[in-house]
This record gives sequence, structure tokens and C-alpha cells, in this order.
Amino acid sequence: MSWRERREGNTRLYVSNKDESVRMFESDFLEMFSKVHWSVPLYLFIPIIIYFIYRSFDFGVPVANFFAVYVGGIIFWTITEYSLHRWLFHYHPKSPAMKEFFWTFHGVHHDYPQDSKRLVMPPSVSLPLAALFYYLFYVVLGPAYANPFAAGFFTGYLFYDITHYAIHHFNFKGNVWKKLEDHHSIHHYKYEDLGFGVSSPFWDYVFGTTYPDKSKKEIGESAKGEG
Repeated sequence: MSWRERREGNTRLYVSNKDESVRMFESDFLEMFSKVHWSVPLYLFIPIIIYFIYRSFDFGVPVANFFAVYVGGIIFWTITEYSLHRWLFHYHPKSPAMKEFFWTFHGVHHDYPQDSKRLVMPPSVSLPLAALFYYLFYVVLGPAYANPFAAGFFTGYLFYDITHYAIHHFNFKGNVWKKLEDHHSIHHYKYEDLGFGVSSPFWDYVFGTTYPDKSKKEIGESAKGEG
């Protein structure tokens, strides 16, 4: 059942394969903040990552420790990405108001997966979340090691956001990128409740949410044809 079916309570399957948008808010002000160019996360988060790298060495974090904690931040992002996508973005409430909220939050992307203005997270969401995560890192790891961990975490996030856009709008030829594209396409067009990893399918294998044992490439190609 599609997101729109859950939202409207009907049996009509709707997926647009055009680069088009649907209005989400009556307010022009809110509507403006729901759209963002794919390059915006680069302008925002590359300086943030550089800042946390600088802060790491300013606190005197040894180089070996920096890289270990930095990689740990990237790994932590991958499990965060999987968890948010599976248990938050794909949460299906019962009340009409909450159905509307979660459709606005993520369901609209399933109905309009090629909408180029809603493929990366808008700053109105990404920046408050970044501040919240940094606060958690600060509390758990302390003022010094929160910096390399945050730098790795936000590197993972940036890779995810740009990869998500590229998967929907680039025609990949390389083996690794093509596999990521197929993995995410199957999630959109065939198995909405499986395949929650976007930048990596690793946690789908760990938690048993990968696709049935068939030719994933064949499923992806046929699914695109159906859309």
C-alpha cells in the first residue's frame, strides 16, 4: 500500500516519475522552506565539518585518536540513517492528523520520488537536528572527542544526502553506485517496507530487512518500468 493510500484511505496507487512537486502547505512561507536545492547541504555542512576537525586538533586530540573517533562517527551515522528511515520516516500512525504529518515528513517523497527540490533535507530540519546530535555527543563524549565524532557523523550525513539526490537523478554506470541505485529503487517501487539503507545497505542485512532472494537488479529494472 502506498503512502497516499494510507493517507487518503483509498486503494489508488500513485507514484509520479516526473521531476514535479506537489504543494504541501497552504502557507507560502512554509511552502518555501519545504524545498531546497541539492547543493545547499554542501554549502552548510562542509564548513561545519571543517570547523569540528579544527576544533578536534585545537583540543589536542592525537591524530590516531582523531581518525578512530572520526570513523566511529561515520559508522554511527549509518545506523542512525537506517533507524530514522525505518522507525521514524516509515512510521504509520492511525489518526488522520498524524497521517498527514508523516506524509508531509516523508510520504510525499514516495509519491513524488523524482522531485529534485525535496531530495535533500531542508536546513530548517537538518540544522536543528545537527545541533541536537552535537549536544548528545558533547554530553556522552565530552568537549574534546565530541568534535571528531561530530565531524565523522556529519560527513556520513552529507554523503547520504548527496547520494540520495544522485540516486534519483544520475545515471550510474559504476558497480558500487549502480548497486546503491538499484537498492533504493526497489525500496521505492517494489518493497516499501524493506531496504531502508540509502548510503549503505549494510544494516538491512544485519536487521533482516533486505529484499527476497531474487535477482535484485531484475527486480529494480522491472519496478522502474512499472512506475
